[in-house]
Amino acid sequence: MACHLAIDIGASSGRHIVGQVVDGRMELTEVYRFENGLTRRGGHLCWDIDALAENVVVGLAAAKEAGFDPTTIGIDTWAVDYVLLDGDDRRLGDCVGYRDSRTDGVRDALELSGILSFSEHYARTGIQYQQFNTAYQLCALSREDRAALDAAEALLMVPDYLNWVLTGRKAQEYTNASTTALVNAQTCDWDDVLIDRLNLPWDIFQPIRMPGEALGHLRPEVAERVGFDAEIVLVASHDTGSAWLAVPARDDKAVHFSSGTWSLVGVENRKPICSPESAMTNFTNEGGYERRYRYLKNIMGLWMIQNVRKELGEQTGIAPTWDELVAAAEEARAAGFRAVVDADDPEFLAPASMLAALREVCARSNQPVPATMGEYALCVYDSLADDYARTVALLSALTGVDYTSINIVGGGSNNGYLNQATADACGLPVFAGPAEGTALGNLMVQFIYAGEYASLEDARAAIKESFDIKEYLPRA
Repeated sequence: MACHLAIDIGASSGRHIVGQVVDGRMELTEVYRFENGLTRRGGHLCWDIDALAENVVVGLAAAKEAGFDPTTIGIDTWAVDYVLLDGDDRRLGDCVGYRDSRTDGVRDALELSGILSFSEHYARTGIQYQQFNTAYQLCALSREDRAALDAAEALLMVPDYLNWVLTGRKAQEYTNASTTALVNAQTCDWDDVLIDRLNLPWDIFQPIRMPGEALGHLRPEVAERVGFDAEIVLVASHDTGSAWLAVPARDDKAVHFSSGTWSLVGVENRKPICSPESAMTNFTNEGGYERRYRYLKNIMGLWMIQNVRKELGEQTGIAPTWDELVAAAEEARAAGFRAVVDADDPEFLAPASMLAALREVCARSNQPVPATMGEYALCVYDSLADDYARTVALLSALTGVDYTSINIVGGGSNNGYLNQATADACGLPVFAGPAEGTALGNLMVQFIYAGEYASLEDARAAIKESFDIKEYLPRA
């Protein structure tokens, strides 16, 4: 039976998941998992890109050992971060991560110098302001080490780099390229005005290719090492782009949530919305499969509770389970604790201590200060739910659509308390699942490429028959 392999890498871990279509239903099997994270090198927060590449290959061998011979492989990761290669394909410098502080103040400097206003930048790309957008990262590198930028002959986003490791072929996939804030929203190609205005070298940018296209086969040495050959297919390599594909929405009035380290809240459009009103609310128009646009807003997401869990574990020696965090939050709610923060506050982006940041922000706003595991968890969950509600209301105002439901995919769809809190805060029914949304969306592109499904619509219809979708109704 034909099978396909999704390599899905997030900020904290990566997974190799084999997908098969059996009697029209999708079946997933995880064959390998590995840790990921940022480390400090040379004064910057960096990804261990060599370890990532090695784990990608080791995971292919693990698929073979588990009895699978994938015919196609697709890779998705987070967005905005990149690798530079010189003319001899040697990596230039480290792969600096998006949480690094080197981009602090870059946008303000561009505005004050008259080089580029955010209003014009947004009108051309439709991409929200995030201080770590690739455009700002490249400006920061130009200021810090222009020689490295001038020596580069190729810029590859992280999944593009990993594809190159496997195939030896360089290409820039559209969904991830769009997050650079250097791709024109109308043409879906590099924006020459912006690249020139920011004084970036033109020759580092590869031709943009669309998800659903084949890139090539494994390098001979890789195929020999892992025990099989396969074709690398360009999937929606931005993990949110893949997760969006796996949303089993009932109709076109459903809001999509991709719930993981980040929470991405929005809808799928056929045309970008690049209006000044949209820019003011910082919604983004990220590229999607079949040149669709993911009109969404980034919210801090489960990053906050992930750090709470990690710190609590460091204090006690044993990190609480996710179920224990939810149970403790419910106890704190029953006891009447209530404190919420703005989940988008920059103080929560990369604090030395998430627990301390929560305490400080609550104290400054004259709210009860969390002190127990349940109070910390409840504060995070309720803050996220409130932020979701504000975002859905903004989305409705910007699009003129009255939304009737919410679909949540990704790891956060397993959190029953947060799902119910979201339904309550938004006043809309929530449909949660599938949890493996990102890997599933990755595989869906491969399934369509291989002819397992005729279209995206057919593949989405099969999701409802393949996975358990839970419903949460808003409480009065």
